Amino acid sequence: MKRALDIAVSLTLLILSAPLLLAVAGLLRLEIGGPALFRQQRTGQGGRHFTIIKLRTMTDTRDARGALLPDSRRCSRLGLLVRRTSIDELPQLINVLRGDLSLVGPRPLLPRYDPWYTDRERLRFAVPPGITGLAQVNGRNGLAWDERLDLDVRYVENWSLRLDLWILFRTVQKVFGDSGVAADPSAVMLDLDKERMSSCVRL
Repeated sequence: MKRALDIAVSLTLLILSAPLLLAVAGLLRLEIGGPALFRQQRTGQGGRHFTIIKLRTMTDTRDARGALLPDSRRCSRLGLLVRRTSIDELPQLINVLRGDLSLVGPRPLLPRYDPWYTDRERLRFAVPPGITGLAQVNGRNGLAWDERLDLDVRYVENWSLRLDLWILFRTVQKVFGDSGVAADPSAVMLDLDKERMSSCVRL
């Protein structure tokens, strides 16, 4: 039932949002140049890596040492609006149709975080990752890592179709409420690997 819901909703949303996606992608390409789509490796179900697809909202501007500037300085004006409205997430519906993602599940994170999960937190890999999830409707970027990962595990432990539908409903409310979105998440919190590495150093 979950997979059937994923396919039906994703296909419908892709068809309905296609004109918007094409228009926004064209405007972003005019504003920041380069490809309209952003691709990045993430870790999915069973620890398998896959390529996630999003609209590209930032330039590749670097400092004198060749390091990328903070997200907040690379995100264009239109890009910031696109991120706040979560339009940049819509291409991930293709990932859902491919089976890489579900509509609802633990948010897929970067492969470099893989060694830093606790045994309990690794339960997040027991189910397909999602475009949205329990953590995203309970604070999004405003949550500490421990809280976010705990919510991911609680989702796995308490999954039901009713819970998925409730999360989808709350996601729509969050998107239109424009809450919990950070233009530069790294300015709000450390990356998971850096945070846990610093904790190990302190210990």
